[in-house]
Amino acid sequence: MKSRFVVLLLALVLGSPGVLAQTAAPRSQEAPPPQAEVLARAIRAISTMHMEAFDDSTLWESAIDGLIESLNDPYAALFTPRESEAWEEETTGNYSGIGLQITPLNERVTVTAVFRGTPADEAGILVGDVIVGVNEHDATHWTTDMAADSIRGPVGTPVTVRIRRQGFDEPISFEIIRAQVHVPAVHYGVLPTNVGYVMMDRVARNAAREMNRALGELQRTRGIIIDLRRNPGGFLDESLMLADLFLKPGSTLASTVQRVPGGAPGEMEEDSFTDRWPQLVPDLPIVILVDRFTASGAEILAGALQDYDRALIIGERTFGKGVVQSVLDLPYGRKLRFTTGAWHTPLGRSLQRPRDAQGRPLAEDPDTFPTVITPGGRELVSGGGIFPDLEVADDTLRAGERRLIQEVNEKQVPLGLRLAELGFELARARRAENATPGVRDAEFETFLQQLADEGISAETLADPTVREYLHWRARIAVAQRMDDLGREAYFRMERDPVLAEAARLLGTAITQAELFEAAGTPLSHTGAPAGAGGR
Repeated sequence: MKSRFVVLLLALVLGSPGVLAQTAAPRSQEAPPPQAEVLARAIRAISTMHMEAFDDSTLWESAIDGLIESLNDPYAALFTPRESEAWEEETTGNYSGIGLQITPLNERVTVTAVFRGTPADEAGILVGDVIVGVNEHDATHWTTDMAADSIRGPVGTPVTVRIRRQGFDEPISFEIIRAQVHVPAVHYGVLPTNVGYVMMDRVARNAAREMNRALGELQRTRGIIIDLRRNPGGFLDESLMLADLFLKPGSTLASTVQRVPGGAPGEMEEDSFTDRWPQLVPDLPIVILVDRFTASGAEILAGALQDYDRALIIGERTFGKGVVQSVLDLPYGRKLRFTTGAWHTPLGRSLQRPRDAQGRPLAEDPDTFPTVITPGGRELVSGGGIFPDLEVADDTLRAGERRLIQEVNEKQVPLGLRLAELGFELARARRAENATPGVRDAEFETFLQQLADEGISAETLADPTVREYLHWRARIAVAQRMDDLGREAYFRMERDPVLAEAARLLGTAITQAELFEAAGTPLSHTGAPAGAGGR
């Protein structure tokens, strides 16, 4: 088998279009099949003779939509140029701009994050600055979308941003040169109990490099929690490099089975991928959190570490998206995405969960699921998706909290926005005091009065469960605005049983073997190396 990294795409993301387009492009010497001419003539006839007016682009779009539908592939799609651009930013974290996150706070477009090393950071724009102008335009009453669209532009071009800053009487102008900006996918902090916490929201470009940096910062903690909940996945090569960080050289990271590009139907090839780099944090116990939204590239990482007894998996069964997808560049800025193969974990588990054309899971019999045995003697289920070693259900809203949400919707009170505004205001105060994130009683009562003034009933706000819920969310909002992920996670644990259980177990275990023992899934071969060897 070949052992190499390739740039392939997993479900929900595109991949490296240039590479895949070259390998999957049809041979230009072949004459188009007669069906292509039939389709072209049919479209011309309809566009010129049908009693209803249809332009060619509409008919061709419908034809391609029909083609995709006939594939019975829930992950196939045709992307317009605008959709391709949006996807590029979402999955890679890359865009052309100056490196700001802006949010509407108190009806003003406010800077709520400045990404490190970006043009905005180097120019001196600060969190809390209010954008009041872009180039020659007054942006005082703009929406965030209007501001974002105006600030972004081609790499190397200038943009003038005017901001209003607390303590200054007049707006300040910054002329900034736009650049390629990368929004990190990996965020990390340390819980007060000295447990490292890493949250990865997608498997984007540079995710492995960002994880490498996080592990370097967290190597002196007593253990690490890696939160992959709601992570839709990403690039296969980044997923493999992520697994490479945790396993020993020579370990099989994953394998794929794909159709040979341009080959006969059913002609498949298999590639396996081998760990090549030194193992990081080998002595730290690791817990990975997953849920039903954890998919594709995130499942590769979780599956590889689970197969080698390198991490304890806690949460829910994952989505089950184990397909390789290719992306072809089409004319006029379009892209076509479709499934070309499947991938497997190091122990050969296929994590693809069968679904219909609409993506709904098919009926299944858990009693028929095969199992595999890890090097440490643990039994793992191979039935589509990652089955957690320790299943823990997520929290649900209580009756009083549901009444609050219903009343918020009925009265059209922007609760999320008000919490963000509170967090921003109190974060500024806590920084000035050199204090940790938190909400004082008087500050919380003032916030409740603001909600009452906007229409939330006194009865609802007097409910102890509602007060507890709002106080919890307020403290999280302050920690977010102070960029203190460790303290934010510590607050979340009060209502996050999955995270709380992970932290509890890491508080009792010094080694990975002790962690498995504490979770009720002990190793039967205690001498088994964590992350060594191949299949």
